[in-house]
Amino acid sequence: MLITSEIVDLDTPTGVMRTYVHRPKQDGKVPAVLFYSEIFQQTGPIERAARFLASHGYAVLVPEVFHELNPIGTVLGYDDAGRDKGNADKFAKDVQSYDTDNRAMIEFLNAQPWYSGKLGAAGFCIGGHLAFRAALQPEVKATACFYATDLHTNLIPNQPGQHSMERVNEIKGELLMIWGKQDPHIPGDKRAELYNRFANIPGLNYTWHEVNGQHAFMRDEGERYDAQVAGIGYQLALHLLGNALK
Repeated sequence: MLITSEIVDLDTPTGVMRTYVHRPKQDGKVPAVLFYSEIFQQTGPIERAARFLASHGYAVLVPEVFHELNPIGTVLGYDDAGRDKGNADKFAKDVQSYDTDNRAMIEFLNAQPWYSGKLGAAGFCIGGHLAFRAALQPEVKATACFYATDLHTNLIPNQPGQHSMERVNEIKGELLMIWGKQDPHIPGDKRAELYNRFANIPGLNYTWHEVNGQHAFMRDEGERYDAQVAGIGYQLALHLLGNALK
């Protein structure tokens, strides 16, 4: 399926948020996926992942997750300087601002003639957490979270009652949680704690997968990339999104 890509600049309460839109180059309405990057914003691997999802029949929106803290168009490098800046931005941004970012994208979608009205979310690393955060929006029917960082901590600044896991009972759509067993950022004991919390929430609709992969095994750049495991991850995500949105 051929796709087209464009840039839209959306107004949010915390400033203009550049958003990259990748969608099928065809007539008719399609479902959409809010796709959240790592701390580095839309790098080459994130753009390729977004375009891959779009080629399966989705309009994929990639927001600049730290738009308040960087010039428009900022892409951080996969190096120490980029990592330090991205982590600083993660700690600096008010977690509630992600909710208003999500509303801005949903309102944009609602105004598009090509949007079917069916919405999902997905993301890698901090983006896995932000996809989980997006699942709090009632329009989001299915969410794929890949090695979501900081769900098991209180490191992301928030007010009491605003941390994402404190609001998990508000999620009505289906969740897909995928973790790497060799990921030091979410160690096994912390994954087990999260799993137990999920298992004790009545009515929470989720599946849970742990694979033999390191952190960032979906990123098709660098030595931690595992193409075979990434393929499994994409299959699981496309199965979830297809069932819920198509």
